[in-house]
Amino acid sequence: MTTTGLLFTIVGLALIGWLSARMRAAAFRRPAIQRFGSLPVHHAWVVALWVLGPPLTFLVIWSLTSPALVTDRVLASPLAAALPASAFERASILSDARALAQGSGGVFHPAAVRLAPAYAAAQRHYDWLASAAALILALAGGVFAFVRVSPAFSARWRLENGVVLLLLAAALVAILTTAGIVGSLLYEAARFFAMVPAIDFLTGTRWSPQVIDPADPGASLGALPLFWGTFFIGAIIAMAVALPLGLMSAIYLGQYARPRTRAWAKPALEVLAGIPTVVYGYFAALSVAPRVRDLGLFLGIADASSESALAAGLVMGIMIVPFVSSTADDALRAVPAEMRDGSLALGATPSETIRHVLIPAALPGIAGGVLLAISRAIGETMIVVMAASGVATLTLDPFASTTTVTKQIVDLLTGEAEFDSAKTLAAFALGLVLFAATLLLNVVALVIVKRYREAYE
Repeated sequence: MTTTGLLFTIVGLALIGWLSARMRAAAFRRPAIQRFGSLPVHHAWVVALWVLGPPLTFLVIWSLTSPALVTDRVLASPLAAALPASAFERASILSDARALAQGSGGVFHPAAVRLAPAYAAAQRHYDWLASAAALILALAGGVFAFVRVSPAFSARWRLENGVVLLLLAAALVAILTTAGIVGSLLYEAARFFAMVPAIDFLTGTRWSPQVIDPADPGASLGALPLFWGTFFIGAIIAMAVALPLGLMSAIYLGQYARPRTRAWAKPALEVLAGIPTVVYGYFAALSVAPRVRDLGLFLGIADASSESALAAGLVMGIMIVPFVSSTADDALRAVPAEMRDGSLALGATPSETIRHVLIPAALPGIAGGVLLAISRAIGETMIVVMAASGVATLTLDPFASTTTVTKQIVDLLTGEAEFDSAKTLAAFALGLVLFAATLLLNVVALVIVKRYREAYE
């Protein structure tokens, strides 16, 4: 049975269980002899969830384990005896055989043609086993729940507890996903640091992953220029653009603009946050970068580059203006109105009230928003991939070429590379450092915002 057909069958059984349980529960209410603690629809949903839950859970687990079972069955067949000893070649042939058995992909090895029928037979065998097990679980769950439909059965509370468990499972998916990401980064980074000393990686000033000396890989994998380039573009140049523009726009929209002007200007500003970053990348590479280079040449900077830190930083700053503006606007509007009114009542002008009352009072919230914007900027990828250079340099010249951590991660993982080499594993070490930096910024921002809320709520 195909996956689609099996899912339709399970859903159909759940619908039958829902209708049957509702009809049976409704029959209990007609005499009105005793108190009925749950509505018929509660009983119906309990039965439907018992029909759907066990088989779907089984199918999810089965989808993770069945490929290995199918492969083991194929390898146990006599046709697999002629497979080469190399693990890479065996995996390539099995992949071709799987694609041929499923009717997709191309075939690059004659052995895959011989293994395709065995692969298809093994897949059908386990598909039928999974279908039979899923249908048995659906029927067993439905029968178990249906026989419990009675006036004394608290279906409503069971249903609410089931919904709570479903919400808990959804929350755990996000938590486990984050844990899996962190675990994979730690594992691969540990493999990298087993080859390259951490001190050489974090403090080295030469980054040249294309030419690595096997005897001393740390000599070519010093990531300090990458960290500086990321900080220079994302935290200095970008924030030099985003902080004044975002703060001034928040002050205008929150304190000076008329309600009608604010109604259209604020959504128009926040549209910038919805533009795909690849569009910003095209804008930076095709429009901003050539003009920045021309400006550098006009100022007498002979080595001004079209892949400069200034070009990427300017566009990145424009991209995060809505983040700074929204957080600053929320912080300013959260200041108690009594403080503003008291300042105006004492004779201060609106601008003096903003400078001496509102901004100092809202400063913790503004600072938290700025830190969140910085963490957003240093993790940006597409703009620096399309506008920044791949040359790792330690420079304070905004017109010079520089690179970032995210661009180097893309470069290291693009193309054909062995995952056991220090060059490829360096991408995971860079990702771990970037993750730790953004996590630290987010934690600091949340602490600041929490203190701000405690002071003014």
